[in-house]
Amino acid sequence: MPRLQPYTLLLLLIISLPALANRFANVEINATPLADNLYMLTGSGGNMAALVADNEVILIDAQYAELADKINAKLAELSESKALGTLINTHMHGDHVNGNSALMPKRIIAHANVLKRLTADQAFPRKGLPTETFTSQLSLNLNGQKLRLEYLPPSHTDGDIIVWFEDKNVVHMGDMMFEGRFPFIDLNNGGSVRGYIANVAYVIANIDDQTKVIPGHGQLTDKAGLQRFHQMMVRTLAQVELMQAKGMSNEQIVEAGLGEEWQQWHWNFITEERWINTLLQAEPLTK
Repeated sequence: MPRLQPYTLLLLLIISLPALANRFANVEINATPLADNLYMLTGSGGNMAALVADNEVILIDAQYAELADKINAKLAELSESKALGTLINTHMHGDHVNGNSALMPKRIIAHANVLKRLTADQAFPRKGLPTETFTSQLSLNLNGQKLRLEYLPPSHTDGDIIVWFEDKNVVHMGDMMFEGRFPFIDLNNGGSVRGYIANVAYVIANIDDQTKVIPGHGQLTDKAGLQRFHQMMVRTLAQVELMQAKGMSNEQIVEAGLGEEWQQWHWNFITEERWINTLLQAEPLTK
């Protein structure tokens, strides 16, 4: 293949810039009311939640910097132009934290491991780093609006938290749930297959049939939806382990697949093949 000359590379870059700039041009930020002053927000990236307090807005996750103006406009519409005071990051992935600095909150709260990993990323804007961290649980009472941030052991990453809106029977799962699809378990950033499954079971045990569950990706759901998600993971892991017990190689397991039952869970990022390869890296059961 011939080597491209510098001016050719520059031309290709110039041509590609409009496409990059327009990536979010048609994205709309939509709000779904969940309870008094509480909304689920969707756009591009991880689902957000906005809680309107007396003198500020509390936002869960930040999506992308390019969407900051649209997000702030939606928050102003929902809150009669109250300022964004507290931003909470559920974990460290870009589609949840990329907009941190652009949204310009007064403070950013995350688990200590999120600060550690984002600090190590030299490309991440320093103004977007969490300003407050915790390691286990953190309760917030913001003008009568109560939230509890709870760290879950390594699962999606090693810095995941869920957000309990305690007076509203709503929980934001972050990427501890991908509604209706195979989840992404980031093994390179402290993720754990068995930890993920155990954490979802823990949340199921602590909610009721009326709890509204905000997934990191996908549609608003409930306890039954979370149970379906959990059963998918338990049963597909069992399938993979059974094939391993029969002596099948990783390549043979991928080729065999998981069967028709789970085809609807396949999506463009975590395909069936990628999910199987994730399950193949599950930690062995301890005796």
